[in-house]
Amino acid sequence: MEYMDEVGMLEYRLAEAKDIDAVYGMVKSAVAEMESRHIFQWDDVYPAKEDFLADIEKQSLYVGTLCNDIALLFTINKDCDAQYKNGSWQYPDCEYRVLHRLCVNPAYQNRGLAKQALRHIEKALCRRGIEAIRLDVFCGNPFALSLYRKSGYETVGIAKWRKGEFLLMEKHL
Repeated sequence: MEYMDEVGMLEYRLAEAKDIDAVYGMVKSAVAEMESRHIFQWDDVYPAKEDFLADIEKQSLYVGTLCNDIALLFTINKDCDAQYKNGSWQYPDCEYRVLHRLCVNPAYQNRGLAKQALRHIEKALCRRGIEAIRLDVFCGNPFALSLYRKSGYETVGIAKWRKGEFLLMEKHL
């Protein structure tokens, strides 16, 4: 799916091994941007370069590009941490996927790309017969909380990791 915005066409594709330096460089920039806004969600421990390499190997890491530049990335799969057992999932019998590490390149933030990516992900999953999407969102990230709430994601529980509390959220597609 493509999306036209003021800087060109947004195209989605699976990330490849050759993308790893650009992916990780973008994430490091995003971490610095989050920290400048007092959002201490990610750091040198997580997400690590190895997390993205594993996602590439499993073919679950996607990039959205603008003008051949990685504008955003996300991972979509069925993997979930044991803390996901804390969720009162509303659609336990539905086929679902879990969204991880949605990240917009700071150079492209505040242009609605994360919202557009969610729409793209949801439509792509629906076409594959997936009925629900799950995720966790850091309670200290007001931007991500707002994005998911405005996009129709419902809170179903709380997970606790080393960085603090995360809402477990779900949306029926």
